[in-house]
Amino acid sequence: MCGFTFTVFLSAFQLLPTAPFRIVDLGGSTFASGLFLGFLTYASATSAPFTGALADRIGRRRTLLLASGVIALCSAGYAATSNYRVMLALVIVHGIFWSGLLSASGAYMAGMLPEGRRAEGLGYWGLSSVAAIAVAPPIAFWVFQHGWLWICVSCGGLNLLMGAIAWTLDEEGDNAAHHASSAVRLTPAIEWRVLVLSLTLFLYSFGYGAITSFSAVYADALGVTPKSLYLTTLAVVILLTRPLSGPLADRIGYRRVFAPSLVLISSGLAILALGGTRGSLVASAVVFGLGFGTAWPVFVAYALGDIDARRRGAAFGAIIAAFDIGIGTGSTAGGWLIQRFGFSVAFGTAAALSAVALPYFLLVDRRLR
Repeated sequence: MCGFTFTVFLSAFQLLPTAPFRIVDLGGSTFASGLFLGFLTYASATSAPFTGALADRIGRRRTLLLASGVIALCSAGYAATSNYRVMLALVIVHGIFWSGLLSASGAYMAGMLPEGRRAEGLGYWGLSSVAAIAVAPPIAFWVFQHGWLWICVSCGGLNLLMGAIAWTLDEEGDNAAHHASSAVRLTPAIEWRVLVLSLTLFLYSFGYGAITSFSAVYADALGVTPKSLYLTTLAVVILLTRPLSGPLADRIGYRRVFAPSLVLISSGLAILALGGTRGSLVASAVVFGLGFGTAWPVFVAYALGDIDARRRGAAFGAIIAAFDIGIGTGSTAGGWLIQRFGFSVAFGTAAALSAVALPYFLLVDRRLR
């Protein structure tokens, strides 16, 4: 599963940094090139609760095979078209099946893990995507030097490899949907309890969306080099701390680790908003990374605690929906805030939203339980 997820993100993050250049080459505007990631994110977010529930019904392994095949066809479509509007239409289809891929793989992974070590296992699994994101963009721009066609060939080949890995997965325990009772089949497609609780992720992933899109621009405006300093530091902190935070959460309790991680996220964003030096960028990345790298696997492990095994796909879909909408909104709204009011206001807004995450989580979790 780590190999599968590494391949998924290696493919995606070859496409995402280079597609905007292709859209501009085809006559699209800078705004149109920015829509590529926006359409992918929002298509994934809005469809995730439904594709996750579908994976529960038809089987997670089948969903992985289907999604890998359709995304491979999308790669072929990106190569064949010379109209950027067609690319933007294709990426919506890509986003829908991307959400199915994430929901089904998360549900499959959760089913493999011992309940008492769920946060630890999800944390290790998540490192495969972090590693892929670290190495994919340099590979992408090297391949892109040889032409857009080769980017599409590389991504398409990786999509087929994803399907081949999915084919080898064990079906035992996967097709719970086929043995589900009629009562389970008649449950709502969306896992509403998890979705409401997952709005906690929306509140802090807004800041992550702004950081992903604009931390390098902020560094450049401050004259800090390298421009990727923030994201590199963030990745290193996550890689170093996540293997430790997962086992700790399994041992002492998920809420006890999740709550401080939300405080760290808000503090890191506040440092970024108030700072303006190389040191403040590094300090913010360290503090934010400690919280952000811990929060995701711990929250997922906690949210899955009361979920029927046959509904894990729907639960993951709800989590992905909230998280991706936060990232997409943070990226678009952050850009508008920076343009109108400057970096400090944009990152300060993100810090304020993330500060609401902890009281929201405590209140909603208490009411739901």
